[in-house]
Amino acid sequence: MMAEPDLSFIARQLDRVLAEIASLRDEVRVQGAMIRRLDSTVALLIEEFRATHAQIARMDDRIRKLEDAP
Repeated sequence: MMAEPDLSFIARQLDRVLAEIASLRDEVRVQGAMIRRLDSTVALLIEEFRATHAQIARMDDRIRKLEDAP
């Protein structure tokens, strides 16, 4: 026959569960911040690649004009 758990046991278990939930919530916040930072970094890299591509295209045009000049 099982004895009923006492209230102090239930209170300790509830405290443990609440502490674990708080820890998981902090972990989710950290992971979210990391993802937002990486997303921002990727967006900035794409912008830089586009600017570099445009710069190279302009240089190609100038070189082509110089090569075509008499």
